[in-house]
Amino acid sequence: MSNPVWRKRALVVASGVAVGALALAGCTPSAPAPNESSANASIILAEVNELSGFNPITSIGGNLDINAKISYLTRSSFFYIDDKLNVVPDTSFGKIEKISDDPLTVEYTLNEGLTWSDGDAIDTDDLLFGWAAMSGYFDDYTLGEDGKIASGTQLFDVAGSTAGVNTTEVPVVSDDKLSLTLTYGTPYVDWNLFQLIDQPVHVVAEKAGVTVEELITAITTTPKGDAAAPVTPNPTIKAAADFWNTGFDVTSLPDDPSLFLSSGAFIVDEWAPTQSVTLKRNDKYTGDLKPSYDEMVIRFIADSNAQVTALQNGEVDVINPQASEATLETLQGLSGIQVLQGAQLAYDHVDLKFDGVFADADVREAFLKTIPRERILASLITPINPEAQVLNSQVYVTSEGKIYDESAAQNTSDRFAKVDIEGAKALLKGATPTVRVLFSSVNTNRVAAFEAIQASAAEAGFVVENVGREDWGSQLGSDIYDAAIFGWISPGVGNAALPQIFAAGGGGNYNGYSNPRATELANESQFVTNDDELNKIKFEIDRLAFEDNYGLPLFQSPGLIAHTDRVSGVTYMANQTGPIWNFWEWKVSE
Repeated sequence: MSNPVWRKRALVVASGVAVGALALAGCTPSAPAPNESSANASIILAEVNELSGFNPITSIGGNLDINAKISYLTRSSFFYIDDKLNVVPDTSFGKIEKISDDPLTVEYTLNEGLTWSDGDAIDTDDLLFGWAAMSGYFDDYTLGEDGKIASGTQLFDVAGSTAGVNTTEVPVVSDDKLSLTLTYGTPYVDWNLFQLIDQPVHVVAEKAGVTVEELITAITTTPKGDAAAPVTPNPTIKAAADFWNTGFDVTSLPDDPSLFLSSGAFIVDEWAPTQSVTLKRNDKYTGDLKPSYDEMVIRFIADSNAQVTALQNGEVDVINPQASEATLETLQGLSGIQVLQGAQLAYDHVDLKFDGVFADADVREAFLKTIPRERILASLITPINPEAQVLNSQVYVTSEGKIYDESAAQNTSDRFAKVDIEGAKALLKGATPTVRVLFSSVNTNRVAAFEAIQASAAEAGFVVENVGREDWGSQLGSDIYDAAIFGWISPGVGNAALPQIFAAGGGGNYNGYSNPRATELANESQFVTNDDELNKIKFEIDRLAFEDNYGLPLFQSPGLIAHTDRVSGVTYMANQTGPIWNFWEWKVSE
């Protein structure tokens, strides 16, 4: 497989953002037949992170993995990704079809009779708005050398990248408002993975203080943004963007149900902040992906041991904990518990911000020389996977085999193969820089990694401050830290993560990395369909990131799922969707 990395907390494909894409690998089986409902059946799932909003696509604070999972359960789309990393069309929603190669032209067709949970029709108005939000068509900003906006405006703050999609023209819609045709200005590798369906346009329009007709008219008549000649944004589109960026970020269930409408199998019914969210079947859903049970409750349990205890006590049915030796041993010793293991398409890493104390490349290099990656691996991962290795690529993971080895051999990662305290001291020249490190304070692996880094860096003269917190995800890109320890995860298909992470101004580029050549290559990757040429681009990006002392990858993450015998149909999933990828196939035995 050729998998880009994707942020674990976010960049989650979610509804709308281009998943990233590669020609379809393997078969695309048809969707299963819907199951019959069983009265009052409920499944309880434990997840690490807490819900923080209903728009998982924004970089401002919405795109945590749990937000994307709730979106997956409550939103229909044109396809899903199965546990073999096949892209499976959901023909009960509609279809995506390429109708021309030159120019690249793609047609989206919705099925008749689709509605949001408030009864409002899903039609091409929704698709047009999705295109407006995720294409960057109206943006006219220019980035400065620091990777920040120097002039012009970015309207919709998308967590991913608009590269590729931003070459499209204003879509053409059918008279029946069921088909939309998208024409690209250049070939685009991820054309078949651009979902286009996003938030309900009638809700966004209302919150922006305009009618749907006014918003659609603005979208279809406003000229494309031109960074060479920025203008005052269209007020209607700006009002819609302003609401879209933050209006769905909430901390409890809103009194206004329009903020959490559903087009999928489930709809949010209750939300106990810091504790759980309850989803019930959406009676307006007519698609094929219908569950046989009536309710899913997702409990927020950050601690792996607490997840295991809850499973053992029958308080939850399925858990998706952070893997650890103790967690695995306990689960394997329990009766009536099924344990599923595998490598995640994810890795933990340390990223350095390119301002403040780390504006100096020598200080960045010095800090990276102190990171005890072998010690962290041996403590956290080797007990679970004795074959685990320190990860030596920013683009590939170890399970990708030969292609990973080839990139690691030429990317200069060998400079950080071992802790080099004396080398770090030489670069610091007697200085004792203070480094603030951000991480999840409730994630035991991240806490352990921080403590190991803090102790090692101190030997070289660094003063390492703990700025770990529970809401770490919302702080990425802020000025409260200099380095961050977190994880990225891939959807298993596509290449959209490259510009998202490595291009200046990318939606996942929280450390302010701004190398013109890396930006050029990352954007170019969206138009390269030849695998050999694409890998050459990835190799060079990987090398540039190490040469620039971007940060250090730590290890590919092991995955762990467990469930009671009460629930069947759960299978291991390596990407960010986790066990719920086939929630409609789960069955409950009472």
